[in-house]
Amino acid sequence: MCSDTARPTARWPLVPLSAIEHYEYCPRQCALIHCDGVWHDNVNTLRGHIAHRRSDDPSESRVERGRTVLRGVRLWSDRHGLTGRADRIEVTHDGAVTPVEHKAGQRHGATADLQVCAQALCLEEMLNIDIATGVVWYDGTRRRRRVRFSDTLRTDTLARAEQIRTTLIDGTLPAAPNDERCRRCQLRHHCLPELTSRPAAVTDLIAKLLRA
Repeated sequence: MCSDTARPTARWPLVPLSAIEHYEYCPRQCALIHCDGVWHDNVNTLRGHIAHRRSDDPSESRVERGRTVLRGVRLWSDRHGLTGRADRIEVTHDGAVTPVEHKAGQRHGATADLQVCAQALCLEEMLNIDIATGVVWYDGTRRRRRVRFSDTLRTDTLARAEQIRTTLIDGTLPAAPNDERCRRCQLRHHCLPELTSRPAAVTDLIAKLLRA
């Protein structure tokens, strides 16, 4: 593991690993959660909480099929300004380390790939090792998907982190996409995409409220 004296000064503000997935899904959702502190559960998020109960519990760490399995491991990267935790880390007898991200449903684009890659970036710095691949476990299909940490994926992951850091610093709320994503979003009633995506509609609503 890297010594304290070898650590670079942390980038600030620190970006939560969970924010990377939120940002990839919707930058506005990410800002509402991580800048404004807004949260509301729906059936999808509750399903995710239930699926994560075991994977988030450090007391569930054990040896499985010849691999040491660590759960709910705290992660950080001073170099990249990241913080959070891994659902699961698998360590083989020869010392190979693999981060495993648990998802309740099925694959939706590259969101989970980016998140597990960010976990690998933290582990590489913490342990002074190279990690070539990670795994995403999808509870909906009961399948493991191996993710290769290519240069492109690493670059994309760090780019998302910088975009999130800019959002945290500026405090600017991105525009609502008002598309198919909004129908599944747990923050729809906070975001009001049908209104906020159309400035004229907001102006009309304010005028009606002032006249009431």
